[in-house]
Amino acid sequence: MTALYTTHGLLEADKVGRILPHEHIFVDLRQPTVPNHGEAAAEDVVALMAPELERARAAGITALVECTPVGVGRRADLVLAVAKAANFPIVLPTGIYREPWIPEWAHEWTEHQLLHWMRLEMQEGINDSGVKAGFIKLSAGDDGLTSCEIKILRAAAQAAHRTGAVIASHTIRGEVVRNQLNILDEYDMPATRFIWVHAQADPDLELNVALARRGAWIEYDGIGWGNDDDMYIERIQRICDEGLCDQVLLSMDRGWYDPAQPKGGTPKPFTYLTETFLPKLRAAGIPEEAIHKFTVDNPFRAFAR
Repeated sequence: MTALYTTHGLLEADKVGRILPHEHIFVDLRQPTVPNHGEAAAEDVVALMAPELERARAAGITALVECTPVGVGRRADLVLAVAKAANFPIVLPTGIYREPWIPEWAHEWTEHQLLHWMRLEMQEGINDSGVKAGFIKLSAGDDGLTSCEIKILRAAAQAAHRTGAVIASHTIRGEVVRNQLNILDEYDMPATRFIWVHAQADPDLELNVALARRGAWIEYDGIGWGNDDDMYIERIQRICDEGLCDQVLLSMDRGWYDPAQPKGGTPKPFTYLTETFLPKLRAAGIPEEAIHKFTVDNPFRAFAR
């Protein structure tokens, strides 16, 4: 059985529709050494974020991928509380963010220890939440991978290879993605199980195309943050023209409860993609079949295992 691993158990393709592949319920971008990092009252997080999931459902979204890994405030217990309150399935990650957010224990652990930890979270559950991680979320420095980031990626490659999980990496530069894929090759981990998160951030559209041809998922996930919808549409059209629309993911990188702000701050709704951007795609001539792939078929295929 191929299914999404969610807060609501395993969901097969016929149980979900539109999926947002890169959003956040809870994030703390302060470094892990900051006092009270990642701390918040569950009732406050639920009060702020459950209504956002209800709005997402009203806009046609059926599931969401929470992309907050260890290092930037991952809290499976808080996300689960929000998911239950809104009765909305969420996919949670294992994995670790990049320098300087890597916690000290990850620097100290061996590659084998990291591999065992990731497998445990995917096979038995995250901490005592009872929720199994559905994928692996990593990151890489803009100027290249550090030795610790390489160690984490190697562990992730082995964990993903053994579990069928996809690796999603916050990587700004395509050349760094190329290096990540080369490392995955060493473990017979196909590029088709790697998501280039924030692919829109590299100004070189040709790198988007080249790495899509290699097999990687190309995720355009900052939609709605600025007045740049035309840029996203241009990139989507080019990818489609190359016959690669089966490898495109669309999301907004929105949300989220921020414990550094009073009562979590002001969230950005999860509705811009469906209410504003998809109509623009249709007006630009992108066929409905492709839009269905971007929002339903592709995210399920990417994250299901």
